[in-house]
Amino acid sequence: MARRGSYAKGIAKREEILDTALDIVARVGYSRTTVRELAQAVGLSQTGLLHYFGTKEQLFVEILRRRDEVDQRVFGVSGDGARTEPADLPRAFTALVRHNTEVPGLVQLYSRLSSEAAEPDHPAHAFFRDRYDQARSEVATFVREQQAAGSLRAGLDPERLAVMLFALMDGLQAQWMYNPEIDMAEQLGHFWELVANGPGKEEVGSAPPTEPAANNSGDQR
Repeated sequence: MARRGSYAKGIAKREEILDTALDIVARVGYSRTTVRELAQAVGLSQTGLLHYFGTKEQLFVEILRRRDEVDQRVFGVSGDGARTEPADLPRAFTALVRHNTEVPGLVQLYSRLSSEAAEPDHPAHAFFRDRYDQARSEVATFVREQQAAGSLRAGLDPERLAVMLFALMDGLQAQWMYNPEIDMAEQLGHFWELVANGPGKEEVGSAPPTEPAANNSGDQR
């Protein structure tokens, strides 16, 4: 019984650390958040804090994972595209992006860590790789569902559209950090309008540009 009680307390403390860290990072940003500050906020030493996560990098990965869980509860969709129920995905993503402007520290954490984790041996590499894989799969599934329902054009390629969506979202966040006047939600909404109303893939780029007609006058130079 004592071991079970100790385990439950450990889980509760880990949850407290993540919730506290989520709030601190959202307010002050990734670059200004230290393990020491997080440890002090939950009444632990730095060693005691890292006991729950192993490394600083893994701690920040778990903060992002917690952010996805919160976003999924609030918006019905998380940053990795996972849905809690059939949803209006364009509306949910647009609301999520709008919310991200209110938590710049978490946007900074995601952008910085995802860039650093591109190295295969980085502790967060597998997290971001799997997150992107799941995101693309979820969005592609949504596109197919909407095509079957007649809400999206059959000519759209679900896999390509999913790649484009997350490239747009990540790119918008990078530009927004340099210029907060960029309205990420408005830009994303415009993208969805193009998807819903623009020509299908069979109508765009289906034929290569025509070459100038050959000169048959006999004047060859």
